[in-house]
Amino acid sequence: MLGFVKAIHDFNGIINSLVWGPYMLVLLVGTGVFFTLRTNFLQIRRFGFTMKETLMKIFEKPEASEEGDITPFQALSTALAATIGTGNIAGVATAIALGGPGAIFWMWVSAFFGMMTKFGEVVLAIKYREKNAEGNWVGGPMYYIEKGLGLKWLAIVFSIFGALAAFGIGNMVQSNSVAAALESTFSIPPYITGIFLAVAAGAVILGGLKRIAVVTERIVPLMAVFYMVGATLILILNIKGIPNAFALIFKHAFSPAAAVGGFSGAFVMQAMTRGIARGVFSNEAGLGSAPIAHAAARTDHPVRQGLWGIFEVFADTIVICTLTALTILSTGVWQKVAGVNEAGVEYGFTGAALTTEAFNTGLPGPGGIIVAIGIFFFAFSTILSWAYYGEKCAEHLFGTKVNKIYRIIWLPLIFVGAIGNLELIWSIADTLNGLMAIPNLVGLLGLSGVIFALTKEFFGSKTKAN
Repeated sequence: MLGFVKAIHDFNGIINSLVWGPYMLVLLVGTGVFFTLRTNFLQIRRFGFTMKETLMKIFEKPEASEEGDITPFQALSTALAATIGTGNIAGVATAIALGGPGAIFWMWVSAFFGMMTKFGEVVLAIKYREKNAEGNWVGGPMYYIEKGLGLKWLAIVFSIFGALAAFGIGNMVQSNSVAAALESTFSIPPYITGIFLAVAAGAVILGGLKRIAVVTERIVPLMAVFYMVGATLILILNIKGIPNAFALIFKHAFSPAAAVGGFSGAFVMQAMTRGIARGVFSNEAGLGSAPIAHAAARTDHPVRQGLWGIFEVFADTIVICTLTALTILSTGVWQKVAGVNEAGVEYGFTGAALTTEAFNTGLPGPGGIIVAIGIFFFAFSTILSWAYYGEKCAEHLFGTKVNKIYRIIWLPLIFVGAIGNLELIWSIADTLNGLMAIPNLVGLLGLSGVIFALTKEFFGSKTKAN
């Protein structure tokens, strides 16, 4: 049995290295570059208008005549619930540990272009959405690939990858992260965490998208502000270290980072690949998950909802991930990354533990508690959103009759994730998550003309864009 598991692990490792290799990262970022150039840097030119249409209208109710099931902000909250996850805490730390401070610069680069990739995904999701047998609006890559490109087989491929990846990346991996954080910080047994998460998630998920949207609409702003306030307080207390943090980021984006403290050093290529990958993993631009939520939004035009996609990437990566990075760098704990000394004894920190160390260093006492609570809410909200993503992928394959079955299967796996060793599951889910991007990018590039035409139409209309 162990040999079989090892064989699966090795085979998945080969596929994973191909899926998340440099070619995929170039394709993901390249798509964003293409959209940026073709729209004349829309994310810059229309940044003020984007903030006006998103941040300034968070509490504004859409017109009754606009089609959709949930408000634009609820759609954003559902999407952000999935993207703002443990990766904002653990992933940024891992990027710095493996790629050095320069990785953050390349994370910013991927996010800058990722704004336009996410914009394109959301525009297409609204353009090609439809009503299902239950009368609810559904959409996403599987719909714009099938309806827009006429490639039903490719839409099916995306749905298969999405339905399966959700169980790992959006379910068991998240509950496992929460269980580990609560056990180390509050000594709560993993099985207790697993039971609580499954029950709490069930109370929300069984109510469908509208209940998920109502909950995420409340959780996402609170959890984001809670974490941001904690990080900002640490930066204020360590304000003298901020200029040096930025200096490290820009310097080592283009020059090797030498070994210092526990940090073993990193080349520029490591900084570039780790940073770009972290940006992609963080905001999921190009993976095709978020447009599934945005497709249900009430809006009068695809581009208006697309602006929420730009805001989503900005909030997730440029704001929250940057706060995590500056906290780690300004406190100096980035030099305490995990390693093995000459005696073979392990030392240092990695992933969420490195971020926790930064918060404890910058804010002794409550710092670690802030991270643990942040991980709980980030992961819990991710479980809610990915339940919907996976369900809609399964629905595209089997129809609405599968929805309740999918939800019932989803809940006990939350408990399994909390108490299990998920190294193999994480690896497979990571691969499936990457495989989702391939058909999605085919759809985005193949339908790019539609995106540009709708963008020109929207901003050419004074009544809609002004």
